[in-house]
Amino acid sequence: MFLFGNKTKMPAPADALPGRDQPIPTAERSLINDQPLKPPYPEGSEIAEFALGCFWGEEKMYWAQPGVIVTAVGYEGGFTPNPTYDEVCTGKTGHTETVRVVFDPKRISYEQLLTLFWEAHDPTQGMRQGNDVGTQYRSVIFTHTDEQRAMAEASREMFQGELTKAGYGEIATEIRPAGEFYFAEDYHQQYLVKVPNGYCPIHATGVKLGGPIVQMEQV
Repeated sequence: MFLFGNKTKMPAPADALPGRDQPIPTAERSLINDQPLKPPYPEGSEIAEFALGCFWGEEKMYWAQPGVIVTAVGYEGGFTPNPTYDEVCTGKTGHTETVRVVFDPKRISYEQLLTLFWEAHDPTQGMRQGNDVGTQYRSVIFTHTDEQRAMAEASREMFQGELTKAGYGEIATEIRPAGEFYFAEDYHQQYLVKVPNGYCPIHATGVKLGGPIVQMEQV
């Protein structure tokens, strides 16, 4: 049994579980629209990746957006190669439950995806979302371009202002370059299609981001 404290502390790379050389088995296509979960993706599409708690409900939120081509869930931000869900749950891989969103930027903007991210969870909670506790539930934006990073940082600053006015504390969300995204097991992909009443609580603060995300000028 792993202690509560261990699950909320990132492991050192040397202490992480060893994982495996080969990817774990997973689904090939989305249950929503039969699009391939894995690349190559359609020409002109872009990838966004977000961790904001239990990935079942967050994936559903994103797949419902017009302009989103396909979504998938997986593990990112840790040290263990090709981890399983059970391994991630120990807190000894360092990975988050992450949603990959492949989108058409002509139909939905990265700014819109960021707004959904901030407004759908409580980014001040640290290594948890509600009763879901552990490093796998921490809040992270994994960026794929410098433009995404700048937009994410600007949005974090704006949302912090709105949270502060509402009486919330400091945002704990990490903004970091995307690393290896390990696709989760088949049964996790589009889970709330398979189990419509599946447990996946909402931890939104009710605070809204407000107007357009304004990036700070680079000095």
